[in-house]
Amino acid sequence: MNTLTKLALGMLGQLHGQPTSGTVLEEMALPPAQTTGGLPLMQALQERQSQRDFLPDALALQTLSDLLWAAAGINRTEHGGRTAPSAMNAQEVDLYVALPQGLYRYEPQRHVLQLIKGDDVRRVTGYQDFVDSAPLDLVYVADHGRMKMVPAGQREAYASVAAGAMAQNVYLFCTSHRLGTVVRAWFDRNALTKAMGLTNDQQILLTQTVGYAKS
Repeated sequence: MNTLTKLALGMLGQLHGQPTSGTVLEEMALPPAQTTGGLPLMQALQERQSQRDFLPDALALQTLSDLLWAAAGINRTEHGGRTAPSAMNAQEVDLYVALPQGLYRYEPQRHVLQLIKGDDVRRVTGYQDFVDSAPLDLVYVADHGRMKMVPAGQREAYASVAAGAMAQNVYLFCTSHRLGTVVRAWFDRNALTKAMGLTNDQQILLTQTVGYAKS
């Protein structure tokens, strides 16, 4: 679906997800993340870039597992420390994964994907046409209910910093593993909030497409 069509449908309140393809699982078990290898950090930083032209090929399950761990996984099991920082350890940002077979939420403690909705909401995650067919779109969602210690006027700023750190983790992982990615803020917030079934306490901060680059 092209950008103009999405804009028009959004104005009419008719921008929705579509039926899934593939097997819809209530819970998607992920293999343990492989936390060694990849490019040296400085080389990954040198080569980091945004990509907007993706193949539709699905990521291997191991690659998906490693990607999600890099974004928001637990790297210190003794106290549940994560790969990205969170002020006062609120862990207010949830990572949602829009796949052809449904919308899932990453659960770091168990390292699994939990089904949220049996709809393909990829095309609602952004006005860009490439989001419709790329293998996955990540959605960073802040839960303000977990930020009781933060003044209400500062919660979005705190959560945005955490989401930005997670998105950069994804960039470095993708660079290191020859994947393409681009972080995005141009989307129909109302349509996506409705498509994901979010509550009033939940706020979409960013979206990010991941896949194999055509080039």
